[in-house]
Amino acid sequence: MHDNMLALLSGDLSPSARIWTALAPALFAVAYFLVGLVLFCIRCAIKGIPRDEETLTRGKSVLVGFFLRHYFFWVIQPLWRVLLRSGLPANALSMLSGLLGVSSGVAVAAGRFALGGWLFLLAGVLDVMDGRVARTRKEANPAGAALDSVLDRYVDSAILMGLAWYYRDTWVLLPALGALMGSSLVPYVRAKGEGLGVSVRDGAMQRLERVLFLGVGTALSPILEALFWPTEKHPMHWLAVAGLVFVAVLSNVTALARFRTLVRALTPKKPVKQRSGVALFGFNAAAGAIATAVDFVAVLGMVEWGGISPVWATVAGCVLGGVVNYSINRVITFRSQGAVAPQLARYTLVSATSALLNAGGVALLTLHPQLAYTLGWWLVRGVVYFAWNLPLQRDYVFNDNSDELLEQRPHAA
Repeated sequence: MHDNMLALLSGDLSPSARIWTALAPALFAVAYFLVGLVLFCIRCAIKGIPRDEETLTRGKSVLVGFFLRHYFFWVIQPLWRVLLRSGLPANALSMLSGLLGVSSGVAVAAGRFALGGWLFLLAGVLDVMDGRVARTRKEANPAGAALDSVLDRYVDSAILMGLAWYYRDTWVLLPALGALMGSSLVPYVRAKGEGLGVSVRDGAMQRLERVLFLGVGTALSPILEALFWPTEKHPMHWLAVAGLVFVAVLSNVTALARFRTLVRALTPKKPVKQRSGVALFGFNAAAGAIATAVDFVAVLGMVEWGGISPVWATVAGCVLGGVVNYSINRVITFRSQGAVAPQLARYTLVSATSALLNAGGVALLTLHPQLAYTLGWWLVRGVVYFAWNLPLQRDYVFNDNSDELLEQRPHAA
């Protein structure tokens, strides 16, 4: 018994012990929630779905809809009642959730994925409970809400930092850092929106989803490792990797979607009806493709049939392609009526800075030889296009109000 306890604490476990330490809590949880699901469905068939009012105010997501959310809060009612009757303050539950969450990060950093995953899931359950306990007892206050919110950020960061430390010598470090960034931005954009009077709660990867996918993936990952790679001293824990990559991608997608919603809600509405964002992107991309084709054909013709130097042919092709791109965007994409000369000046400025940004971005990414330069090229092109070219062409180059603003500026004496 003593040796088994030491092995459990140190992590020096046999393959079968590694499986059971990860699987035993899972079997108990699965049995509890499956029985609860059957009873919940029977209850719904007889009396209808028991709606949780707080769940309705928080909204749903694509991954976890209202039915699953109502079911989850119904099935954990016994635990909630125990905590409510225990008399523990809500802030104590928040602190306990924070301690367990930070401990989960320490555990996964040391390679104890089963322990870390289950601690993280338990911290998530307690985080659900503390606010409800406070509101039921009518003890909810801004100080408790601030404590709970800040501790949530510590919990999310702790497990992701632990995973980043464990995977520090592998490619998985990148999605771990990406998940850390996305998990921080999702609640930040929401809080910023609430501060500006805009409710931003949409998105597929909210905190419940992050806890679920990251926690379950981490907790159960030792099972696969013990079955297929039992001799690995530093196993990859592929199930945890899958959950981490999933959270990294969707949390950043959710943050960007919320950011876009927030900016759109705060942007003053223009009286002139413009094309939709999808239409603008389509026409703008088509203009770029046509201009590139014209550039290529012109260079090919000048070099092959005109006998012109490739260098000068490239310069002439760039100018011709720019004129074609400008003309299509002015007439078709943005349907601008502004003066041509100021627009050309603005277009030239945006194009020149775009070239510098693309060149600089590719140069930076080539500092990382493990990243294929072709992938880096496309990545930089995409980021510069969506972050610089398209918005500036829409709001600066072909915005007819730009000329009016310039005319309204006071001239120097």
